[in-house]
Amino acid sequence: MSSALLGFLGFVAALVLIAFGFPVAVAMAVIGVAGFWWLNGWMGAAFILGSSPFEAIFPYSLSVVPLFVMMGVFAARAGLSRSLFDMVNGFFGHVRGGLAVTAIGACALFGAICGSSLATVATMGRVAIPEMKRHGYSDSLSSAAIAAGGTLGVLIPPSILLVIYGILTQTSIGQLFIGAIVPGMLGAVLYGVAVIIRVRMAPELAPPTPRTGWTARIASLGRVWGVVLLFTLVIGGIYLGLFSPTEAAAVGAVGAFLLALVSGELDRAAFRDAVRETAGLTGMIFFILIGASLFNYFLETTGLPNALIGLIQNSGLSPAVVLILIMLFYIVLGCFMDSMSMILLTVPFLAPVAQALGYDMVWFGILIVTVAEIGLITPPIGMNLFVVQATVPGLTQRAVVSGILPFILADILRLILLAAIPALTLWLPSRMF
Repeated sequence: MSSALLGFLGFVAALVLIAFGFPVAVAMAVIGVAGFWWLNGWMGAAFILGSSPFEAIFPYSLSVVPLFVMMGVFAARAGLSRSLFDMVNGFFGHVRGGLAVTAIGACALFGAICGSSLATVATMGRVAIPEMKRHGYSDSLSSAAIAAGGTLGVLIPPSILLVIYGILTQTSIGQLFIGAIVPGMLGAVLYGVAVIIRVRMAPELAPPTPRTGWTARIASLGRVWGVVLLFTLVIGGIYLGLFSPTEAAAVGAVGAFLLALVSGELDRAAFRDAVRETAGLTGMIFFILIGASLFNYFLETTGLPNALIGLIQNSGLSPAVVLILIMLFYIVLGCFMDSMSMILLTVPFLAPVAQALGYDMVWFGILIVTVAEIGLITPPIGMNLFVVQATVPGLTQRAVVSGILPFILADILRLILLAAIPALTLWLPSRMF
């Protein structure tokens, strides 16, 4: 058996373990160590077990992860989600389907300071879905809008997934953050269009609501100053070159802490819970990174990435066709895995393929994270579908799934636009750098 074939079988074995319910970190670590032992003996396996976990979490660039996680946790504690929803609702709530559009816009804005799709869905679901129910919106439209809108938190900076991708591929995190702004905004717009089209086809899904007066609108703008300030400090600081991504994460974490403190929501118990939540999420991410590191040692030893490059070069397929195949692979994989697991499991052997084909790694990273978003709302395992159901008592999975198709189609359209027009991703980074 060739080493490359062994690497491919190891990848399949990891997928099988994950499908049977093994934690992703454990599945990758077990296959990685077992495969390395098969190729290099027990001394080799002992070596990577002794060195790889430290090397996986030692890089200074990883310090950005707990800081951005802390920023999102404190932002949620500060009650920013409610003020964002009220502000967007004041301007768009009166349009038929406007509350669903409002929820998507609020998810996009909250995701910009949270960086986590699951946290955005859980937070905004508690705020927006009861409001939509009160105005007669169907469960299918309201829950699907939150599940889809929450995916924007994965892409709009600061994004943990973009940080992980940047570390794995040695790509500038700052360029990834800036490059994600236009694709993230495009996603929010296309989701809004999907809602408008859907309610035009079935008006009973979203009854009209009263128009908000200009006094209330202006007052709602005054309550989101914290969000604007935090986003401007973090992303504006990176764009202007005032901060590195790690420094911007520290500024964002301190800023979110101060906002939570000023809001009066951060007592001693809430602070303790926030620190515990930050530590738990960070530990989970680092544990997965350790498993991915052990698995990547095995893959590199088998030569699977180089074998894939040679196979593609000899196949005669154009770079565009290869890109389409990679996107289809991620859409299918997203039906069974969460986005971070997909990135950590596949990027180490797909990134060399992308580089060999001449893809811009910032552009490729945005495409990968975008298609990973689709997996978050794709039945049967789309994580956001389960989170939004768990957030709202009495909500059925059937109701959530029945309304998600228009948003998946909007995502596919966005993916086509980003792949066909790289300037949508690359123009801002080229202006900055």
